[in-house]
Amino acid sequence: MKPSRGSSKITERGLVVLADYPDRIDMSVLERFPEYVEFRTRSSGRRRASPSQAREQVAVPADTPEETIDAAYRQIRTALAEELLARLVERDDRFFEDVVLDVLVGLGYGGTKLDTAERLGRSGDGGIDGVIREDTLGLDAIFIQTKKWARERTIGPREIREFVGALQDVEATKGIFITTSSFSPEARELARRRRIVLIGGLEFATRMMDAGVGVTTLQVYELKRIDEDYFAPME
Repeated sequence: MKPSRGSSKITERGLVVLADYPDRIDMSVLERFPEYVEFRTRSSGRRRASPSQAREQVAVPADTPEETIDAAYRQIRTALAEELLARLVERDDRFFEDVVLDVLVGLGYGGTKLDTAERLGRSGDGGIDGVIREDTLGLDAIFIQTKKWARERTIGPREIREFVGALQDVEATKGIFITTSSFSPEARELARRRRIVLIGGLEFATRMMDAGVGVTTLQVYELKRIDEDYFAPME
């Protein structure tokens, strides 16, 4: 028997659904039934996927092989920098001062370590731990201050002012402050005004890698691409 006009009658399937979901029947329940989805499709003129289907249909762009290699390379560099920094903290001050000179020479400052770099870290050095003479006559020099501190410590303005005073004593115009820890914002601002270069722990560890100090090459990969000029049509 059909229901009268303006009335509805629940079907047997509807009774089952109502028994399964007595508290609430919402869109998430209705979209479980293909016939309801088809009904909505016909009425809206477009297919409306369920939330779970919509999530499955979201296209997640895959990384290219080049992007995957680049991400892995950066991850390896970060891990190696962390390990290098941990090794530096374990060693004594003299070792760290020697490493600093090796890195700066390796990055192209001065000539060879034997000819242009000198470690000055000793009693009465006036706050200067090393110097690199950029020319053979020693007319232009970079003076270096190092602090092998625990990573959780922070170098503040006081240490920068002491270094500034030491540079003034030797009438220096170039100074680099290198540490295994980090610098406070106030220290960085003071160094910027005094034109002193600051290099913190992780940055210095990456400089070690760039200079080839304390590391060896494990593997070399060449990434190649098509030479379009080679395959260009002949005119």
